[in-house]
Amino acid sequence: MAWLNALVLCGLLILALTPIFRNFAVAIPTHRSSHRSPTPQWGGLAISAATLGVSVGAMFFSGLWDEAARNGVLMALLAALLMLCLGAADDHFELGALAKLGVQAAAIALMLGALPEGMRALPFVPFWLERALLFVGVLWFINLVNFMDGIDWMMVAEVVPVTAGIAVIGALGALPPEALLVALALNGAMLGFAPFNRPVARLFMGDMGSLPIGVLLAWLLILVAGSGHLVAAVLLPLYFVADASVTLLRRARAGEKLWIGHRTHYYQRARDNGFTNIEIVRRVFLVNVGLVVLAALSVVDVTAWSSAAALLIGVGLVAWLLDSFVRVR
Repeated sequence: MAWLNALVLCGLLILALTPIFRNFAVAIPTHRSSHRSPTPQWGGLAISAATLGVSVGAMFFSGLWDEAARNGVLMALLAALLMLCLGAADDHFELGALAKLGVQAAAIALMLGALPEGMRALPFVPFWLERALLFVGVLWFINLVNFMDGIDWMMVAEVVPVTAGIAVIGALGALPPEALLVALALNGAMLGFAPFNRPVARLFMGDMGSLPIGVLLAWLLILVAGSGHLVAAVLLPLYFVADASVTLLRRARAGEKLWIGHRTHYYQRARDNGFTNIEIVRRVFLVNVGLVVLAALSVVDVTAWSSAAALLIGVGLVAWLLDSFVRVR
């Protein structure tokens, strides 16, 4: 029911709030934009409200509230709420980089500090190093999710398969039930948003969607890794991580100013190379479905050989996708 409730609530909130968004929350096209006309944003408010509201309500009425508090779920949701507030401020006032990083760091510290006691996502390194790596990794992940929200339906093509994969892994017993509820709620909310963001989009999510989604996905993936399924946690977001990270490294190697906005991610280059919006997100979605299947197989069969094979195939799929995007049609 959490999935359906979030889907319906998100859709209803969008219908109710879009007229308001048109008055003061409109994305104006720039030289880096993929859209050509002013478009209402802040659809992320509906996504975040539906996800957080349904998650909290479902845990309260299903008797999981105390367990959620002990396992740090409520702190993760609070971190997402903090990201929602940051997104609203940034969408409206265009905050400086240091201010945004400071709030993001506080949210990450809140989320990591409340992880279940004894949980190890990277058990092969010392605890202090694991937490430091997770902090830096989550900080980058939140921002790369924001960077990748650059064309219509891109976030839908990523978040829907990834949260579905997390839900499948949770159903296999690898996640606590309250985390499974959050994954289902986020999946439903994204599907409720999808019709409004279908190319050509009538609504964008803005930072109010991408920032909370980034922290929630990072938290869920840490829980997957902490349950002993690190390969699955790597496979699920692999396309987003690869596109954004390889692009960053390529720009650094070229001596570009990394803090300056750009439109050279692989999916953006695909647009310049003749791909339509639908063709891009279709390929991303299908590759993500493949990654979900591989992640699930790595959970079902936890032998080293099967995990290595799943990871190798996943890397190959993503490499093929990135390569296809830079070929002129």
